Amino acid sequence: MAEDSSTDWGRRTFLKAAGAAGTAAALAGITSAQPGRAPGTKEDEILVGITNSASVASVATEAQDDDYLPQGASVVHRNEELGYMAVKLPEVSMQAKENAKSSMERHPKVKYAEDNHTVHALATPNDSRFGDQYAPQLVNAPQAWDTTLGSDDVTIAVIDQGVKYDHPDLVDRFGSNKGYDFVDDDSDPYPDSMADEYHGTHVAGIAAATTNNGDGIAGMSNSSLLSGRALSEEGSGSSADIADAVQWAADQNADIINMSLGGGGFNQTMKNAVSYAANAGVTLICAAGNDGSGSVSYPAAYDECIAIGAIDENENLANFSQYGPKLELVAPGVDVLSCWTDQPYRKISGTSMATPAAAGVAALGLAAHPEWSNTELRNKLKETAVDIGLSENKQGSGRVDALNLVNAGSNPDPDPPENEAPVVDLSASAVAVQVGQDVTFDGSGSSDSDGSIASHQWTFGDGASASGAQVSHAYASAGEFTATLTVTDDDGASSSDSVAITVTEAGGSCGDASSGGSADGYLYGYYDSDRYTYSLDLDEPCQVTISLEGGYWSDFDLFVTTDGRTPSSYDYDKRSITQDSNEQVVLDDVSPGQQLGVLVDSYSGSGSYTVSVEELGR
Repeated sequence: MAEDSSTDWGRRTFLKAAGAAGTAAALAGITSAQPGRAPGTKEDEILVGITNSASVASVATEAQDDDYLPQGASVVHRNEELGYMAVKLPEVSMQAKENAKSSMERHPKVKYAEDNHTVHALATPNDSRFGDQYAPQLVNAPQAWDTTLGSDDVTIAVIDQGVKYDHPDLVDRFGSNKGYDFVDDDSDPYPDSMADEYHGTHVAGIAAATTNNGDGIAGMSNSSLLSGRALSEEGSGSSADIADAVQWAADQNADIINMSLGGGGFNQTMKNAVSYAANAGVTLICAAGNDGSGSVSYPAAYDECIAIGAIDENENLANFSQYGPKLELVAPGVDVLSCWTDQPYRKISGTSMATPAAAGVAALGLAAHPEWSNTELRNKLKETAVDIGLSENKQGSGRVDALNLVNAGSNPDPDPPENEAPVVDLSASAVAVQVGQDVTFDGSGSSDSDGSIASHQWTFGDGASASGAQVSHAYASAGEFTATLTVTDDDGASSSDSVAITVTEAGGSCGDASSGGSADGYLYGYYDSDRYTYSLDLDEPCQVTISLEGGYWSDFDLFVTTDGRTPSSYDYDKRSITQDSNEQVVLDDVSPGQQLGVLVDSYSGSGSYTVSVEELGR
């Protein structure tokens, strides 16, 4: 990366990039809503983001004292950690809101003003009931349960309607801390209405209804649950409530946040919240949306979030599921049976249902591999997904697969056979192959000391199986797979053994190669900025992350162009403008030799900074 010649602060040389780690903050950062603030949708409010050099409380006072707000407007909510306040307006017309936003943006300590969007639960009710499940079987969860049913040490936060945490299939998944109600601003996230507020309970059951308890349904994982009630009984909520819930969940050390909700478009306050959670190490899994269009909804469309589409039991994309280049994975989301509020169980459909199916699979993977970071978990979910024959825009990396994820990167030793059981002799012609390449598996050397081998049964870890002493198989998608041979003797005794097969696309997996660099600089005030260019140097780049770390008392922003042109705060392709100086931009669609333009801009304050680039390739 070379500095643009327009700067006067001395040449900066890039070194190898170093990763940045975010930190979580305390729950005390959330300020209670003022009494009388209505729950749910808040169309009469705007959200105002504050620069890091000022407190939200001080700007709230100044805005009212210095006539930045219209007569009758009031600050009804503040969040110091995310650096924003909610302002209730006396008039709800579009022009009144535009005038108020323009006025607030003239305040020297205000970074943005935007609508407090309405967000909805993404479910399509369906009254049909067949009395059984197909979702866990479709993603190979039962096979994964042979390794792990999940772990109480893995926590899934359900940001949704309230959850009926005393449901017989959910009661064991909640500890003493049930969660928080951001709609009514209290510590009990229980649904307000058993007849109308079912969505959060249904979502929680898909992800983590207790498995192997002899009652009800099987969730994907026996994980711990937290309920962040951010949607009202009508199924809608505000960006502010959801952003607060995301921040809270991160501060509660949730490992996974499930958001089966969407709508309202890009929102800087929500962007700051998901960035906060991702920097704290949380995996954010979100519903793609239910209008059947070719672009996923927000919050799923934020770079920090994994967008999930819905398929049916025949692995066809649901006609309501949104899709497009931001879609990363698909999961079962049609006629999914789960927990209910005014009856024990019910089937409904939606990307809302596919999302907790993926979140539960992710939790199984994390239970088996607790050392994985949120970035590693996201990559493993994609690497182990199964290609179901849809276009990339309609399946992303494919259908989530619990068995592949649990077995990723490991080949556990089989249990030692009993004395009377046969001995398995298993070999593979290759253990590292590319997609479509045949692997010959040979079990003909297996033997039985007190008789003979009656059958050889193979499973290949991708849903396929075969019988015979010697078989061949070609994998249709990249990932880590476990091929297992089970031999049964003439007395009916069986033994099994496995071999791990690594399957890659031509050129390998994203992250096999890496490059990058970093530069240090100093900005002297709001008038100052530095510009850089960076040329990708890997032969097959697949992802680039540009990160900025700055001083505590400064508010620096990051702007990026993807064609090498000189960026500005008005001309850019991607930006990150949280209220502090720790910013990050991720680019997934990159090409060899591509030039990037980078601007580090001081919104307020002065201090040193480090800007770094991490380039991943195949």
